[in-house]
Amino acid sequence: MIIKFTQHTLDKIEKIIEESGYVIRYERGNFQSGYCILQAKKVVVLNKFFQTEGKINTLIDLLPQLEINFDALTHESQKLYDELMTVGNDK
Repeated sequence: MIIKFTQHTLDKIEKIIEESGYVIRYERGNFQSGYCILQAKKVVVLNKFFQTEGKINTLIDLLPQLEINFDALTHESQKLYDELMTVGNDK
């Protein structure tokens, strides 16, 4: 799968995370790795100064660490999630 670093792709990845009950916030601050996960509150905070490509790569890297409820995802989100997990395992 070739990932296009567009706002549309970012929106689709954000949708997967949001469908699993997480809130995504873009904030500024001192981020060691560009993101922070507040597991108990299901909040993902990303560095708002990242370009679209950086946001997409960070969210893809985060997906395995999140509790994604596959059954709660729409069919489109399930398909993309499977593809992203396959790409992530190929790294």
